Amino acid sequence: MSSAGEGLSRPLPEQVRLNVVDLAAQVLGTMPAIAVPAPLRGIAKFDPRKRAKLGGAPIAAQLESDKKFREAVAESVAKGWPELAASLAEGNVPPAADPVLVAAAAYLTRPPGWAEMVEAARADLEQSAVVAEGSAQEQTVARLREQLATQKSAAKEESERLREQLKAARAENSDLRRKLHDARERLKAADRRAAEMAQAAEEARMAASVAGSAGESEVRRLKERLADAERHLEASRRAAREGRSIEDARIRVLLDALQDASAGLRRELALPTTISRPADSVAAVAPGAPNVRGVPARALADDDPQLLDQLLALPQVHLIIDGYNVTKTGYGTLTLADQRNRLMTALGGLVAQTRVEVTVVFDGAELNAPVQVVAPRGVRVMFSAPGEIADDLIRQLVRAEPQGRAIAVVSSDREVAESVRRMGARPVSSALLLRRLGRA
Repeated sequence: MSSAGEGLSRPLPEQVRLNVVDLAAQVLGTMPAIAVPAPLRGIAKFDPRKRAKLGGAPIAAQLESDKKFREAVAESVAKGWPELAASLAEGNVPPAADPVLVAAAAYLTRPPGWAEMVEAARADLEQSAVVAEGSAQEQTVARLREQLATQKSAAKEESERLREQLKAARAENSDLRRKLHDARERLKAADRRAAEMAQAAEEARMAASVAGSAGESEVRRLKERLADAERHLEASRRAAREGRSIEDARIRVLLDALQDASAGLRRELALPTTISRPADSVAAVAPGAPNVRGVPARALADDDPQLLDQLLALPQVHLIIDGYNVTKTGYGTLTLADQRNRLMTALGGLVAQTRVEVTVVFDGAELNAPVQVVAPRGVRVMFSAPGEIADDLIRQLVRAEPQGRAIAVVSSDREVAESVRRMGARPVSSALLLRRLGRA
């Protein structure tokens, strides 16, 4: 309890206090609601198992300050243990009675000399605790002695085992030392032999180096001269091969154009395949075959829709297209990738109809990275190199064609049109090609 009762110099022992609170909690649950002290009315509603645990402090305080409540609890004790209550009232403490119960009953009923009874119970409890603690200590000591004996026995067995292992290890160590000594002796002998062999090899190498230095120098000079000769020969072969392939390609294209032009002229004039009269063998000037320079002579304007059709009808015509000039004229609101894809799709249909050679040139300077373009069959796609614009690449393509081949350049750029016209090509506006592709 928080304060000592009348005649007590110290608080109740903890066991006695818990017993008193438990008795009071039981009585509290049986009291009428009107008789329950006001501070304990909320605790009285608790579950009986929780009443003493949760309301122990308020119940103890109420017993200390409320005589009426304490007497009600004492009355319950007297009814429960009438012989104990009668003996305490006469001042006698039953020798066989529980000291805790005696102290609790004396505190609640307050018989003459109850304080001495509580103190006597306290002494009995302390003596019992000392005896119990001593017995527990004796049991602990006995258990520790048994454990110590067991550990000593195990330690002795472990010591014997370790001695045997140490003995075996010493014997093995002695054997290993002997083997190590033998190995060291063999290693020393091997090192001596290796040193002798290395010295002999070094002497032989130096002799061979001195003997062959002059020959190696001559061989190196000859190899360098041979390598230079091979490089010059390969460069000469490459130059000859490239020059011959370019000239062969130009001649082949020009021959194809002349062959197609002559075949077309033969069909238009309905010439016989053989000479049937003597006069036919007389040489005469034949009319010129149609070419790219002959188209403007027909009085067609640059924006005439028939102009591109006539150009595409020429034999072996090469159609060179300024890609972004056409796409930005026709569908400039699309992304560059969509512009290229749309133009490629339309040109695929045009090539399938006309069978002409088509080269599309895009400006590579407008690309952040290399792109993949799916070109239809018969359409050549080229991007200008870094530092070069598409106009320059178009001029290079026109310049690479042989004289006499029909070339049409599609671009609305006036500078490009004038330059390719001077080089022998026929410029065509981008709008004309877009109109032709839309018609297809």
